[in-house]
Amino acid sequence: MNLVEIIDHYASVCPDRIVHSYRGSSLTYLQLKERSDALASYLIDTYGEDKTPIVVFGHKQHEMLICFLACVKSGHAYIPIDESLPVQRIRDIIESSRTKLVLEVSGLGSETAEGEFHVLSGNEMNSRIEGYLGKKPSVESQVQKEETYYIIYTSGSTGKPKGVQITLSNLESFVGWGLGLCSLAGTGEVFLNQAPFSFDLSVMDLYLALASGSTLYSIDKTMIANPKELFAFFRQSGVSVWVSTPSFAEMCLADSGFNEELLPALKVLLFCGETLSNNCARKLYQRFSDVKVINSYGPTEATVAVTALHVDREMCEIIEPLPVGYVKNDCRILIVDPEGVPVAEGDRGEIVIAGESVSPGYYRNQEMTAKAFSIRTIDWTGHSKTVRTYRTGDEGYLKEGLLYYSGRIDFQIKLNGFRIELEDIENNLRKLEFIENAVVLPIRKEDKVQYLTAVAVLNRKLEQKEFETVLFIKNELKKYLPEYMIPRKIVLRESIPMTVNGKINRAKLLEEIK
Repeated sequence: MNLVEIIDHYASVCPDRIVHSYRGSSLTYLQLKERSDALASYLIDTYGEDKTPIVVFGHKQHEMLICFLACVKSGHAYIPIDESLPVQRIRDIIESSRTKLVLEVSGLGSETAEGEFHVLSGNEMNSRIEGYLGKKPSVESQVQKEETYYIIYTSGSTGKPKGVQITLSNLESFVGWGLGLCSLAGTGEVFLNQAPFSFDLSVMDLYLALASGSTLYSIDKTMIANPKELFAFFRQSGVSVWVSTPSFAEMCLADSGFNEELLPALKVLLFCGETLSNNCARKLYQRFSDVKVINSYGPTEATVAVTALHVDREMCEIIEPLPVGYVKNDCRILIVDPEGVPVAEGDRGEIVIAGESVSPGYYRNQEMTAKAFSIRTIDWTGHSKTVRTYRTGDEGYLKEGLLYYSGRIDFQIKLNGFRIELEDIENNLRKLEFIENAVVLPIRKEDKVQYLTAVAVLNRKLEQKEFETVLFIKNELKKYLPEYMIPRKIVLRESIPMTVNGKINRAKLLEEIK
């Protein structure tokens, strides 16, 4: 069976088991199958052989899961867009995708609903589902192994997001490995879903839950902004597998009530998206006496994660920084110099990922694909193998088979688990008519990005106080970028220092603003 058939199989063996729990509402495996089958049948009847990707717009509603499966059952890749994204970002993604259909789980809004695509609203979608209940799409209609299963848009250096294509084969490779990490196989666990579905960390909890016949327990942005409400939901959740960024765990740890009394069923904490600190891991073991902490690493372009490691109590004390793990069996990690030549063990270089998890590239973006992806023949346990490779732009080193992550080589950083191209923010700042130039700098503490500071040069004097200008810039920037990409601080200057080569002197600028 492929992944979709495995998920559908639970509708037969445990039809009443809850597949998704959200704000006191639940969806069963049988409901997921019946409703995704019905919507898929409608999509097949409506679009036939046209397999253009479909946008799914919403947040954490049950219908998100139904739409995802309906898309792939009808042969379409899905593109998740979270409702929290700004209007311009949503427009950019829809325009780039050239989609012909948006499945509107949340209200898209009149500003973005216009274009050469159809919007299937929630009410209309439910009507179509009800009309097609009982119909089943053929297995032949499904997304096939090497076809694109989903496309997640990430920050791009041009100021426009780029769509990472992940095939069914990529996803199945990750899921098979991920279930082994947690020692899960149809055990009916409860997975925490913290990340929005448009962020690839969510793939970890979503598909490990669905493939193991478990429950996905979603929390949303409103809960996260209100710790009292969040902890009330935790108390009734029954979460046994925690999936999040380390930053989210650290936020929870700031409250002494975050402990095993709050989450008595918790067995596994699975982290990805950014660096897990020794201090965070130590605190988790102090609060939870019988848990397993797993650190993992991987970019969106290599399907969520490709390395992982059980970080035990002893490791927290003797190895710093913590390694990000051993590579999965069907992938290889290469550490290369700027010319792409492998370096000696222990030496730092760019992390290159090779193998079954690597994406075929960026959707409708051959230029960016050619820069980052390639086909390469490498040594594979005594024999040569030709595989796809991805140059991550991350720096790291290998030591006794373990990968250590050292940060970004270029201007791409991780902040609170989100991957951000600093040039993306800079280009959007320069779109503002009163800004002449702008530089965005990551402010680090203990080798971790704490927040972003933007330095801006205005092309004219604004008739307002400096703090009012800064607030105005932030509000204008929110028209183009999601909240997590807005710099915490904005410094106004008359000029930006340059190097002898005529490039921005970021190191000097960082010293000057500290």
